Amino acid sequence: MKFRCEREVLVDALNTAGRAVSSRGGSLPVLAGLRLELNGDQLVITGSDLDLTVTVSLEVAGTTDGVSVVPAKLLSDVVRAVEPGAVQLEVDAGDAQISAGRSQFSLRTIPADEYPQLSDVVGEGVSIDGTALVTALRQVVPAASSDDSRPILTGVLMAAEQAGLRLVATDSYRLSVRDLPGTTVLEDDKTILVPSRALNELSRLIDDDAEVVLHLGERDASFVVGEVRLTTRLIEGDFPNYRGLIPDSNPNKLTVDRVALLDAVKRVRLLAQEATPVRLSMSGDGLELVAMTQDVGQAEESVDADYEGTDLTVAFNADYLSVGLDVAPGETVTLETVDALKPALLRSPEFPEFLYLLMPVRVS
Repeated sequence: MKFRCEREVLVDALNTAGRAVSSRGGSLPVLAGLRLELNGDQLVITGSDLDLTVTVSLEVAGTTDGVSVVPAKLLSDVVRAVEPGAVQLEVDAGDAQISAGRSQFSLRTIPADEYPQLSDVVGEGVSIDGTALVTALRQVVPAASSDDSRPILTGVLMAAEQAGLRLVATDSYRLSVRDLPGTTVLEDDKTILVPSRALNELSRLIDDDAEVVLHLGERDASFVVGEVRLTTRLIEGDFPNYRGLIPDSNPNKLTVDRVALLDAVKRVRLLAQEATPVRLSMSGDGLELVAMTQDVGQAEESVDADYEGTDLTVAFNADYLSVGLDVAPGETVTLETVDALKPALLRSPEFPEFLYLLMPVRVS
């Protein structure tokens, strides 16, 4: 195999495919490498840990066709380090020769026949507006759990609704729901559970005005964005009944400027150390935020707000509250509560398709 390519183009492709490369080692050392396949002027770079696979196709100046597996991190580091301009890569007798400017490197390759056979895209693709999807992913994915001992909660539920597509994620302490009206990608009443890690990587791939094409298999899903294909195994199991977590009615309602509240939370949380929560005291006079940590100090800040209901003080995990305010759309948000122990709903009056639920923290 032999080809030439501009350094920046090759670096971007290697970095993109490299995000799926296994970092945990395990029984398949070959997965620590990137698979490079050259046919004519078409180079296909694949990185995978078997659960997630990213494939990038790009045009190069090809000389000799072939397939090789090269250590991912080392290859990326070398190509990134050489001078700008053309980079030549040639594989011969188990070595990958990389040359650019006055630099020359030789890397030992990994036997290509050890690389697992990965499934191709199957089924007819369904298009999704990339701009709407990436916004929804950024609002929902952060609420998914990172605890692999509870795999169901590490996924994002994609469900067919009458109005379109719904995305849901929860880590049992918070819940994020985002509807995409008019987006029909699943059959009626069908749901799939997609790993949040894969969707987080997908959100990085989507540029402005990009189109995303979804291909669904029996146990996996592929998202195609331009010349990049991301394939992930679906999570098997039943997602929690999230609808039962959402209160039917909320007698207390706080309306506040989103950015003003977010900035205030960021300031007072400096004194919310050792996992202590931020307390929100809501009354007809407005909103008071308090955070305190024993033997450290205390922070207080008042925020202009409209409040309807019974005077109430409720405490939240500062990180979870900040994330909810950060991803919420619109200039104004409402915080709807029942009491200090039941779930609270963070909404945007201008965007009813978004909902963020927070479990309060019990405080003395």
